[in-house]
Amino acid sequence: MELDKSVIGSQGKVYNFEVEKRHIRQFAEAIGDPNPLYKDEQYAKDTPHKGIIAPLTFPITIGADGGDLPLQLDTKRMLHGEQEFIYYQSIRPGDRLQCQMKVTDLYEREGKSGRMQFLVIDTEIKDDEEQMVAISRMNIIYRSLTT
Repeated sequence: MELDKSVIGSQGKVYNFEVEKRHIRQFAEAIGDPNPLYKDEQYAKDTPHKGIIAPLTFPITIGADGGDLPLQLDTKRMLHGEQEFIYYQSIRPGDRLQCQMKVTDLYEREGKSGRMQFLVIDTEIKDDEEQMVAISRMNIIYRSLTT
């Protein structure tokens, strides 16, 4: 079954993510980023950030934590196309974030192997005051059944 534009606007359930200092440190270690801004409190305090912040790609872990969309997708046809992070404020230890996945676009392109659909999914990440912190935007390539 091919996707149609009716999937735009589909939303997952709101879920919570509490950022712990160890999450940030472990993520920085996993991506091989030795920047002391992610683990050294004294160093981070003396920067314009005034404290530890999460690496810019950290929201990928938040999006993987829950909030499945109510879509019937064949995972064998899915490829991760690209990832984008849009920031409104830094993510810090102690943040309690409310997150929700939403389908924001669906478009088609012709490729060498046939027609492909591109599903754009945003994970909106907000703080306790419901102010936007970041958007983790994922583009999924949904290959045709004839591929």
